[in-house]
Amino acid sequence: MPDKILDLSKPVPEDHEHVEHIKEASDYLRGTIVEGLNDPITGAIASDDTQLTKFHGSYMQDDRELRNERRHSKLEPAYSFMIRVRVPGGICSAEQYLDMDRIANTLANKTLKLTTRQAFQFHGVVKRNLKPLMQGIIRAKMDSIAACGDVNRNVMCNPNPYQSEVHQEVYDACCAISDHLTPNTSAYYEIWMDGEKVEGTPKFRTETGGDDEPIYTRRYLPRKFKIAVAIPPNNDVDIFANDIGLIAIEKDGNLEGFNVAVGGGMGMTHGMPETYPRLASVIGFASTDRIVEVCEAIMTIQRDYGCRTNRKHARFKYTIDDYGLEFIKDEIASRTGTALDETRDYSFDNNGDQYGWLKGTNGKWNLTLFIEGGRVKDTKSLKLMTALREIAEECGECDFRLTGNQNLMIGNISEADKENIEAKLKAYKIGEYGGLSGLRRNSIACVALPTCGLAMAESERYLPTLITKIEDICETVGLRDDDIVIRMTGCPNGCGRPYLGEIGFVGKAPGKYNLYLGAGFAGERLNKLYRENINETQILDELKPILESYAKEREEGERFGDFTIRQGYVKATVEGKDFHA
Repeated sequence: MPDKILDLSKPVPEDHEHVEHIKEASDYLRGTIVEGLNDPITGAIASDDTQLTKFHGSYMQDDRELRNERRHSKLEPAYSFMIRVRVPGGICSAEQYLDMDRIANTLANKTLKLTTRQAFQFHGVVKRNLKPLMQGIIRAKMDSIAACGDVNRNVMCNPNPYQSEVHQEVYDACCAISDHLTPNTSAYYEIWMDGEKVEGTPKFRTETGGDDEPIYTRRYLPRKFKIAVAIPPNNDVDIFANDIGLIAIEKDGNLEGFNVAVGGGMGMTHGMPETYPRLASVIGFASTDRIVEVCEAIMTIQRDYGCRTNRKHARFKYTIDDYGLEFIKDEIASRTGTALDETRDYSFDNNGDQYGWLKGTNGKWNLTLFIEGGRVKDTKSLKLMTALREIAEECGECDFRLTGNQNLMIGNISEADKENIEAKLKAYKIGEYGGLSGLRRNSIACVALPTCGLAMAESERYLPTLITKIEDICETVGLRDDDIVIRMTGCPNGCGRPYLGEIGFVGKAPGKYNLYLGAGFAGERLNKLYRENINETQILDELKPILESYAKEREEGERFGDFTIRQGYVKATVEGKDFHA
């Protein structure tokens, strides 16, 4: 058996990444965050503390469009913070949604971002507003701990537990996994609430919320860790993009357990072929009563064996490719006392959202709305934020659910409220989903510029415009209503899961993108690089003949990604190691 990389009996080795030394010296994620928040001289916090605030759910950023102007004026960058709110399984109450709306409009930039991990994000938060904003989140009985950082992130699942009894059981399992893998440190309440705890927020495993971190240890994980749960035939959370993907298996209307997939991850780095996206590998089945301990076991394998000397090689996908799946399965059996069972049969047929109205098992209605780019805001032409606020105020029994595709579901709606909501949407000229092209309703974009420090090109602000131009082509050839998964990110780190887009764009430079084709419509196959470093004109020139050919030559029921492979535009790719081949 290989030697474990994590050895807490010894100091952090010199060859380990600097962030490993930061975690070790942080006193369980405290660092000097308090001192930095209290420093009125700068809008920033210390560099080492920016690594620690990620564990608390916040990234420090600056407005890149103002950098030169401020530099010439001898001013520091226009620093601000992004804060991410965990929403396990994506569900919050109407009251909590109103709290998020209020926070966005008083302490942030008057918008809410719905993320691809079923979380809320606040943007443009200046340092003096950071602590009041965190307090607002906690007083709403929500939290941001572990929304970022080298820990298990927000656990995802289908956000409609009323779709069936199995959906409710899956949601319960999702929340149980999230609770169990929440970090144990009391630093979160100490820093943001001056030690005050609010009922309904993170449940510590010790009465006092001690700092022993029995699962994570004081060094936490080598990199971020992600878990998602899907209910066939809908892979709406893209489980194969996660470190752990759980596939619910039901029989005769009862949840029997989950197929377990391990080692998914989207990030890579341009020019470094040793980095690559990877689809999770299905390795077995675990009954429902075992799933929490199985998830803990898998995460602790990564804790102990994941690479800590090179963060670009530190995700669980590389640990698996270094040690092999048999080693992982043996470790799970050793740590839980029982091997995984044989994989059960399943099938997926899509990875998108079902828009419009759906009646639940409780007799109530659920409405899924398309939210372009996941951005809830008011503009001159569309008062989306106002409409949703008024719905939440007037429909207090409703709940608000974030999907894994940046969309919003309003759930638990009575018949009377259904009529009111329909009238409200009509009054504000907000379509439920009608009139959207197949491209637009299957689109995802990350935030990118101007605030993301990693972005090389636009994404959220640009993809709607590009889709409009591709729609013109689709309209001409009769494909406007055909569902095609299209995704864009401003960099190769993969926050918008671009490598699972039948058409994927990854930023390479301002106005330049790598174009990828050939992913599976249900998220079970990676796409592959088709053209590199091309601008908008070149993008449209490349896509036009392919879309024309697809309209004329596709087989019955053939998806666009499958067509591009059959026609030889790209090769089918399911193994991460083959992504660059």
